[in-house]
Amino acid sequence: MGRKSLKDARQPEIVEIFYKVAREEGYENTSIAKIAKVMDVNPSLILHYFKTKEDLTYALIDYILERYLLIFTIENKEKIVLTDLINTIEILFSKKWNLLFDDGLFYTFYALAFREKIIREKYKTILDSLRLELASMIEQCHTSNLINVPYYQTASDLIFVLVDGAYFYLSLEKDKEVYDQRLDYYKLKAYQILGIDPSNFSNISIISYLTT
Repeated sequence: MGRKSLKDARQPEIVEIFYKVAREEGYENTSIAKIAKVMDVNPSLILHYFKTKEDLTYALIDYILERYLLIFTIENKEKIVLTDLINTIEILFSKKWNLLFDDGLFYTFYALAFREKIIREKYKTILDSLRLELASMIEQCHTSNLINVPYYQTASDLIFVLVDGAYFYLSLEKDKEVYDQRLDYYKLKAYQILGIDPSNFSNISIISYLTT
């Protein structure tokens, strides 16, 4: 049996520590030296895997953005049922979804996307993937006559426009009650796009695969 490369284990560990340090101290105040101190290792170990802070930043963006895809952890993607679609909408408009990543870091890197081509491409790739995954779910439900949404790509795009706008706006809201009310309102609008009355599915047990 081949020995597992230390690189396979060390790289994700370094990225996760980078995420934690940057979340607590801010991206601008995070250095390779600080990460090494938290890990109790020599900075040269980190530089062995990531030559610059820029390389580490790209890996961290991949780590943050790929967590988005946890929303589509569905048992059978070849046979989507209405419950799968409803579960996805419920997760999208939930605190668990928003807590997958730190708002401060997410928007810091989002701002960098306007200046750095590699970051911009990373963001676009993952956001396009999210829209395509949801569009596929809508298409399957439409084909199975579970909903009547022939323009599934448009519907998916509109729902993610709601999601993106909702969480940016709500990241500024400190009143928990207002936050919850607005999130429920945006979720209702998403259901309206799909022509689904959520009150008909109030007894459905929502399954979440997300971890914070």
